[in-house]
Amino acid sequence: MHLTRRATTVGLLSLAAASPTLAQARRTVTLVVPFPPGGSVDALARILQEGLQEKLNANVIVENKPGANGALGAVQVARAAPDGNTLMVTFDSHSTIPALLERPPLNVETDLLPVMLVGKAPYIVATGVQKPYQTFADVVAAAKIKPVTYGTSGPGSSGHLAMVMLGRKAGVPLDHVPYKGAGPAINDALGGHIELICGSVAALLPQIQAGNLRAIMQMGPTRLKDLPDAPTTAESGFPDFLAEAWWGFFAPKGTPAPIIDATYEALREVISQPDVSQRLEQAQQMKLLMEKPDVFAKFFAKEVVEWGKVVRDNNIKGE
Repeated sequence: MHLTRRATTVGLLSLAAASPTLAQARRTVTLVVPFPPGGSVDALARILQEGLQEKLNANVIVENKPGANGALGAVQVARAAPDGNTLMVTFDSHSTIPALLERPPLNVETDLLPVMLVGKAPYIVATGVQKPYQTFADVVAAAKIKPVTYGTSGPGSSGHLAMVMLGRKAGVPLDHVPYKGAGPAINDALGGHIELICGSVAALLPQIQAGNLRAIMQMGPTRLKDLPDAPTTAESGFPDFLAEAWWGFFAPKGTPAPIIDATYEALREVISQPDVSQRLEQAQQMKLLMEKPDVFAKFFAKEVVEWGKVVRDNNIKGE
């Protein structure tokens, strides 16, 4: 359903009636990205920034707060006033914080409220064009001689966990090199400092299309139209094995439901704009979902359980 300008305006006016200071309080909205610039989360925040400024009638700023597998930025948002002025944009690794960190600085399920599950996209295994690997079978053959290194956006991301499981299934050593975001990992892959990189297609596609990285496998159910030569995990000998990144927005606990709902509607209307949805679907290769807060909450709770088990079973530790 496409939300009209009138629908969003009515929602915000109703919210203003419930909170007389809304117009003044909403003059600056901070989108906290708990990772460095250059990754898919940062790109998503900046793609939506301009549209949100119009819909929220606010100065929207993007603030990068990397560290502790995304927990530092999450804590900043959790401690912010629950007035809708501070939001977190994050992705799948947020669900693994409880299992990764010995003493998590927050409870990811109670200290933050889900606002919107924006969408999903498959993880990609790629290599610098200066490296010899053409297929994942080449990686397996090389790893039988000596361990092959791979970088990810950090411990506990779905990309990291997927590579751990792939290494076990293939019976070869794959050495993880963690980074504090996709941007630094991509830079080292481009420089040849790591053999492989596993990241979301949203983060890696620009460098693949520019001819700087070579995609050797994608972890979705079917080949992407923009990566027709990269086989799926099933085609590479790993049937029924999938790994997909997801992106979502969270607000501090205690944020009133009318503010959550109005923020969701503003996000939905911005994302539904043809130019924005096209950028997300094509440049980011994202399957847009725009799930409501209650649906996102159920999805997130399931992710915490399922990926947390993978972290614990493989004794994976955060930074």
